[in-house]
This record gives sequence, C-alpha cells and structure tokens, in this order.
Amino acid sequence: MPQKWPSLPQKNRYRVFGNMALVVPKELDELEKPFSLHSPKPFEIRLQVPDLRVPIRNFLRTREVGEFLSGALAGAMTKAVLAPLETIRTRLVVGVGSKNITGSFIEIIEQQGWQGLWAGNGINMLRIIPTQAIELGTFECVKRTMTSAQEKWKQIEGPKLQIGHVNVNFSLSWVSPVAVAGAAAGIVSTLACHPLEVLKDRLTVSPDIYPSLSIAISKIYKDGGVGAFYAGLSPTLVGMLPYSTCYYFMYEKLKKSYCQSKKKKSLNRPEMLVVGALAGFTASTISFPLEVARKRLMVGALQGKCPPNMVAALAEVIRDEGLTGLYRGWGASCLKVMPASGITWTFYEAWKDILLVEKRIL
Repeated sequence: MPQKWPSLPQKNRYRVFGNMALVVPKELDELEKPFSLHSPKPFEIRLQVPDLRVPIRNFLRTREVGEFLSGALAGAMTKAVLAPLETIRTRLVVGVGSKNITGSFIEIIEQQGWQGLWAGNGINMLRIIPTQAIELGTFECVKRTMTSAQEKWKQIEGPKLQIGHVNVNFSLSWVSPVAVAGAAAGIVSTLACHPLEVLKDRLTVSPDIYPSLSIAISKIYKDGGVGAFYAGLSPTLVGMLPYSTCYYFMYEKLKKSYCQSKKKKSLNRPEMLVVGALAGFTASTISFPLEVARKRLMVGALQGKCPPNMVAALAEVIRDEGLTGLYRGWGASCLKVMPASGITWTFYEAWKDILLVEKRIL
C-alpha cells in the first residue's frame, strides 16, 4: 500500500525528490513565476538621492557668494562700456600704429571699422568676469580675516619674547588689512586668469593673425606650448603687487577720510565714482612702467623679438625711447583706468546692495 505523506499547510507548497518532500514557502515560490508587466514585482530597489536644495540655497545666500557675483557683474558691465578705450590703450602700450589717442582711434576706424574698437572684447568679457569676481571676492574675504585676526591678537596681547632684561612684544597693529587684502586679490586673480589676458591682447593687437578665439588658442599652443599662455607672468605679478595694493588701499583710505570729514557712514554713487577714479589713477601711475614691460613680454613674439625677462624689457624700452618710453600710453591708460575704476566700484557697491543688503547679510 503506498505511503501517505502528512498533510501540509495550504499556504506552503512542497516538491517530491525521490522519497523526500521539500516544503517551499509560498513567498519563495512566487519568485520562480515568470515576470510580467501585470504581475506584482517580487522585490524593488530604490535609490534615494539626498535633497541638496536647502544646502545649495543656503550656500548661494552667503556673503562670499554675494560678493563674488557682485564683482563678476560689475566687471562685465564696466568692460562692455569701456571696451574701445581698452583697445586703444593696448595698442599704444605695445607700440602698434599711431603714438597718440586720436591717431590710434582713427586708424582703427579706417582699418577695421567701428567694430574694431571692440576687437577682442569677447575674450575680454570672458576674462574680466572671473578676474573681477575672484579679485573683489578675495579682497573682501582677506580683509575680514585680517581684521578679525588683529582683534583677536589684541585680546590675547600677542606672543612676547624676553631676551635678558629686554621684552619684545609682537603686534599686528602695524599691518594694514586693506593693503594685505589688496595684494592677495591681485596675485590670486592674476594666477587664475592670466592665460585669458594673453589671449585678449593677441586678439586685440593682431586680429589678422588671430581672427578668432579658437585659432588664437591653437596658434599660441603650437608656437610655445602651455607656457606661452603664461608669457609675461613674472612681470605681471611684480607689477600687480604694487598696483593692487595701492589701488585698494587708496580707495579705502579716501573713502574713510571723506566719510569722516562729511560725518557720513557711506558714499553715494557719484562720490564712489570719483573716489574709485582717483584710486585707479594713483595706482596706475605708480606701476605703469611695469605694465609697459608686461605688455612687451606678452606680445613681443608677434614682432619676432621677445625680451627674455622684465629687466631686459625695461632696458629695451629705455634704450629705444628713453625714460619717457616707460610712460608711453600712460594718458590712454589713465583715460581707461580712471573711469573703469570708478564705474567698477559704483556697480560693485550697487550689486552688493541688491544681493547682500536685501538679504540682511551685511
């Protein structure tokens, strides 16, 4: 008589293997059924992406981001307005064409038409947006950091050194946070954006050789490799240090002195325009010979003779044109730098009012 297997619960199924019976739970048995769009899914894997909207929104509302965006917008608007003066200034500094502002202006119109006044302005805009953003953002950040460090240093009275009966107190009170921040701003922005400056000058001076940005990048790389994009970096850094330090120091000093004399907390827009222009004029006058050397190194390859270093470039200018050659194009530079500086500070402060004050960051 055949052996009967004990009855199994209905919720489970079983399979017979020879003389053995294997109980299969109903849940596992479902996995073996063919999958179809209409059948329930046996299991589901879900990947949950963290919600980054709040952190991103908070980051975009920080003071540093507001200052960064204010600098970028101010630089873009300033360059769009003053591109013709930049073109004339560059031609005068590197010695291309006429030696005066009016003659250079007429030459550009005759040779290239009105659009020639904006030659290289596309790359100039691409250059100035990150440059101005990095420069002004770095300036504000370093100034706050230095000011905070000085205050903390005063509270702890700083470290002291005793040599015999002589006590030496170390202090940061003699260091100007504005001067340090200005120097840091110029150096950081130069290191980050110098290749764009080289491209802009090549497109401005020789549009026939470099008719477009892609061709300019290709030819510069073919002629000198990656190092060609950093031509003139050393004199740029050397020239930027006194210029940037003086520029920001003069602006802050003039602003503070004027507000104290008038017993007011801040400048209005016309006053910002004037103070910014004076700061740019002073800084440009002090550092202009180094600017001439820098431009000569950056575009010297176009004329088949590139000075090996900044000292050689300065010596070449003095030998060919005398000491006055060190200030060739100074008038055009001031004509460009003064309004550019004033307009930049005006736009910058205006954008800060919009992006920071309304959010109660300041």
